[in-house]
Amino acid sequence: MNTAEIRRRFLDYFASRGHEVVPSAPLLYNDPTLLFVNAGMVPFKPYFTGAETPPYDRATSVQKCVRTLDIEEVGKTTRHGTFFQMNGNFSFGDYFKAEAIRYAWELVTGSQDAGGLGFDPDSVWVTVLHSDDEAAALWANIAGLPAERIQRRGLLDNYWHMGIPGPGGPCSEIYIDRGPAYGRDGGPVVDEDRFLEIWNLVFMQEELATVRAKDDFDIVGDLPRKNIDTGMGLERVALLLQGVDNLYEIDQVFPVITRATELSSRTYGAGGPEGHTDDVRMRVVADHIRSGLMLIADGVTPGNEGRGYVLRRLLRRTVRSMRLLGVHEPVLPELLPVSRDAMGEAYPEVVANFDRISAIAYGEEDAFRRTLTTGTQIFDLAVADARQSAAPSLSGERAFQLHDTYGFPIDLTLEMASEQGLAVDETGFRRLMAEQRDRAKADAKSKKAGAVGSEVYRELRVLGLTPFTGYEELVTESRVRGIVRDGELVPAASEGDVVEVVLDQTPFYAESGGQDSDAGVITADGVRLEVVDVQRPVKGLVVHRVRVAEGELRSGTEVLAAVDGEWRLGACQAHSGTHVMHAALRQVLGPTALQSGSYNKPGYLRLDFAWPSGLSPALRSDVEEAANAALRLDLDVTAAYMTLARAKELGALALFGETYGEEVRVVEMGGPWSRELCGGTHVQHASQIGLVTINAESSVGSGVRRVEAFVGIEAFRYLAKERALVSGLSDALKVQPDQLSDRVSRLVEQLRAAEKQIADLKSRNVLAEVGAIVATAHDMWGVSYVGHHAEGVTGGDLRTLALELRNRLQDRAAVIAVVGGTPDKPSVVIVTTAGARDRRLKAGDLVRAASEILGGRGGGKDDIAQGGGTDGTKVADALTAVEHAIGHTLQS
Repeated sequence: MNTAEIRRRFLDYFASRGHEVVPSAPLLYNDPTLLFVNAGMVPFKPYFTGAETPPYDRATSVQKCVRTLDIEEVGKTTRHGTFFQMNGNFSFGDYFKAEAIRYAWELVTGSQDAGGLGFDPDSVWVTVLHSDDEAAALWANIAGLPAERIQRRGLLDNYWHMGIPGPGGPCSEIYIDRGPAYGRDGGPVVDEDRFLEIWNLVFMQEELATVRAKDDFDIVGDLPRKNIDTGMGLERVALLLQGVDNLYEIDQVFPVITRATELSSRTYGAGGPEGHTDDVRMRVVADHIRSGLMLIADGVTPGNEGRGYVLRRLLRRTVRSMRLLGVHEPVLPELLPVSRDAMGEAYPEVVANFDRISAIAYGEEDAFRRTLTTGTQIFDLAVADARQSAAPSLSGERAFQLHDTYGFPIDLTLEMASEQGLAVDETGFRRLMAEQRDRAKADAKSKKAGAVGSEVYRELRVLGLTPFTGYEELVTESRVRGIVRDGELVPAASEGDVVEVVLDQTPFYAESGGQDSDAGVITADGVRLEVVDVQRPVKGLVVHRVRVAEGELRSGTEVLAAVDGEWRLGACQAHSGTHVMHAALRQVLGPTALQSGSYNKPGYLRLDFAWPSGLSPALRSDVEEAANAALRLDLDVTAAYMTLARAKELGALALFGETYGEEVRVVEMGGPWSRELCGGTHVQHASQIGLVTINAESSVGSGVRRVEAFVGIEAFRYLAKERALVSGLSDALKVQPDQLSDRVSRLVEQLRAAEKQIADLKSRNVLAEVGAIVATAHDMWGVSYVGHHAEGVTGGDLRTLALELRNRLQDRAAVIAVVGGTPDKPSVVIVTTAGARDRRLKAGDLVRAASEILGGRGGGKDDIAQGGGTDGTKVADALTAVEHAIGHTLQS
């Protein structure tokens, strides 16, 4: 049974039993405690915590998830994968333990002909919390399981909570016995490889207070409404039903391994230590390719922080693993389409958006291949340093620097060091990696702890949502529902205080969808509040951050909330301008130039979009012209609410990473020319935007570009400054504005010619001194040494001087050291003749001695090497250090 069929059966089973089928949320989710969605219940968390009222009593979903904490274990075990799918059924105060157990038993053991999964009832084992007699009795009564196949475990294994105060409860896990070939008998308490967990049923029934650890917390009492949260690992069920040994061999993953074997000419499952290593690498490739595909599909782009760094690491580990399998050519164009085809049945969007996905992925591989070149150069210096100090291995610090700063994988460092006859201090490297992980975990923990502060927002949300009136009006009568200071509800706020205020309704737009929040004031009798920020800390609740400019504000006060009209007009112009820019990019570049992020505020917008390379001046001009043509046509701007399915039928574009409800707001400009899902505020006609002018275009990651533009009056001011600049230059150069470009081009050519002339003269002057410098050579135990300070000589001239001096002394053993550069950035070049090298004198060793004195580093080959530093006052000492190094070598 293929994985897509298992997925379909799960959803059909629960849909037929009254569950709302909820689409998977994007892997990027609006939760400050999570990098990615990592469990099936994440999208339903507001319902479990009581922050929101669920729109249905029971639901089912197959949720995309990513976990990367165990990334180093991927490929080594049967169970670890970075991307996985979690089947779940959920009850919000509806059914509880008996129904949850009955549903699970029926689906797991029901015949395949009747829509079940068809597992042998005799292969099923379960675990329950040691004190949960009710669950144990239900498994015996409903499923007829004997007592020995209902095992009891402690809090660490069979109790669930979120790690913060809130709901919790015991859980019951379902295992399948894979048979004696996979391990010892005795159930999951003995061997969790043989007895593979496929489903966890959480009975959410208790309210927790302080949570100190997984098995250390305080229970306040029973929840008023008991809930069910289950999670079935889709990949684990697939590997069992498909009769394979691990999740890397199921139908959605194994085709990538097959292609990797073809590219590498290695055999998967060959056995032996070398074969096992190859198998692990192929599994890593298959897992990471799929994860990368799904992350990019949901709007993640490679970067150096957060989610982008995770994606970058996955893609680079893929390239590195293929390199270690002997494949040095680009591999993502060979592997990514295979994963697309395997995942396309379950997720059609990876097929529909593959042009964008592949452009981003292939761009990242190209960048990494360049990084490998740079990393190799840094590695060579590290090897040279190790050999100079006679160290048997590269230090853990250098290996970590290569990994963390230059993106150079540790496996490649180990492989290349071995080729050089060196070891690597892996213990030191692992220690530094562990320290980095600990810092990351501490940061994540602090973010999770920060979520505790959102409890006050959940309390306020329970009192009702905050209707937004700002589409229709800028001034709204309202009432203060709550005042928050430092995460606590307070009865009042005084003049000078900065607090957060929740109103019954508001015209203030809360920052979202790339649009900055509104500015304005909230007033009452004798009270004036300046609104400095507006946010939605929990869905449906608008929080105004205000400074109390006058009077004392009390909870319950009737107020007048007024948005600054000029600010809102500018915000509408910028947000509508962002839609126009997006449509113009797609018109000029094609449909794959899809938005991946944006930000706009009055007078300014920026938009990130998928595109593999920079825009030429001509393309940039075409985009700008297409945008302003839409303004000139004065396209109508309309907004309408409709079902998500209807919006998709109309081709409305959605922002990657956003989660949308069943009803959505669609904003159109000129009908299909621009049609997007959007909750922001907009102008009524395109001409109200005024003007759009692009002022910058840059890269923000592999396959992602950013355009920035001024809008409305700010666009006019920008162009006015440019006009003034052109006018000033035209006056200074005595030409008409339309002749300015040619005039500047000629001046630049003349300047370059003059600079080249000066450089030629300078080189001739330097070389004219060669004879005099050669005459300064003095003998050191049969070796001629020239040490010269070529003050002010830099770059290629310094190197040319050193080589010319060596040419004059080729007939003898000679070492030439010349120091030039500037006082704050001295440079040194050292060359040796063949006779000197026969005497064991190496330029690379000697240049390091000089560079250390100059406050820097250097390196190179035996015949020529260069370095530098930061202290030009030590030139004489540096040249003396070279003499001492020569003497030490010749006398040893």
